[in-house]
Amino acid sequence: MWGYAARDVARLLGLSVPEVRRFARDGFVAPRRGPRNALLFTFQDLVLLRTAAGLVRAHVPAARVRRALRQLRAQLPAGRPLAAVHVSADGDRVVVRDGGASWHPETGQLVLDFDVAGLARKVAPLARAAVRTRALERLDADAWYALGCDLEPASQREAREAWRRALALDPDHPRANLDYGRLLHEDGDAAGAEVHYRRALASLTGAKGEAFPDRVTAWFNLGVALEDQRRDDEALLAYARALRADPAHGDAHFNASRILERLGRRAEALRHLGAYRRLTRR
Repeated sequence: MWGYAARDVARLLGLSVPEVRRFARDGFVAPRRGPRNALLFTFQDLVLLRTAAGLVRAHVPAARVRRALRQLRAQLPAGRPLAAVHVSADGDRVVVRDGGASWHPETGQLVLDFDVAGLARKVAPLARAAVRTRALERLDADAWYALGCDLEPASQREAREAWRRALALDPDHPRANLDYGRLLHEDGDAAGAEVHYRRALASLTGAKGEAFPDRVTAWFNLGVALEDQRRDDEALLAYARALRADPAHGDAHFNASRILERLGRRAEALRHLGAYRRLTRR
């Protein structure tokens, strides 16, 4: 089981340990229990706790804070990369910005506005120190995957090793395959990335609910990997599968239009380019 102890969370967030425990007791987060019944918090818990602390200090009633956090929990990305993500609160309204996309665009002054990646960079040294402890030998694939996510802001090499260990325990782990493939892809190994994207897709076949965005991401990433290998016809099919799952995926429309233009299918290219422009004007 992987997680951060209450004393580490308190130090990272500028809270006292009793405050952290009170927030957990009041239902703002739902940490797991570790050895000797100690509270263990995930990275997402840290984001939620930091938001809760800001709202409570702004004298927002507890019931409204819980409502805002339920909304935020649904909006937070499941994994990495989080470099472009910001979380804001205006009263009890939560705003999440991820690159060009946003939920509840802000219109007034913010009570708090912080960079999630900045918090991730603070968390990474704790994760790095944990790698050196023998206790990690007992982690399962999900825990190794979560550890890799927390290590990535500080060291992609260590994140890659954590995800490799997750895949050694569970070769079909969809998110570990997605992120391990992404790092291979960023290093220029498109063929190696393709293998892991396909494994992720095989694991996600028929998956519903939480897995839905992972499936879209896997199809899109596979398309990019195939395009990088100059396999345009296959890449186009992958983008089509991404768009079948999410017709509002602007980047898939843009990449499909570029391939279709190269293939001389101008009318189809213009249709996808038009869809991309409509989506990016929102």
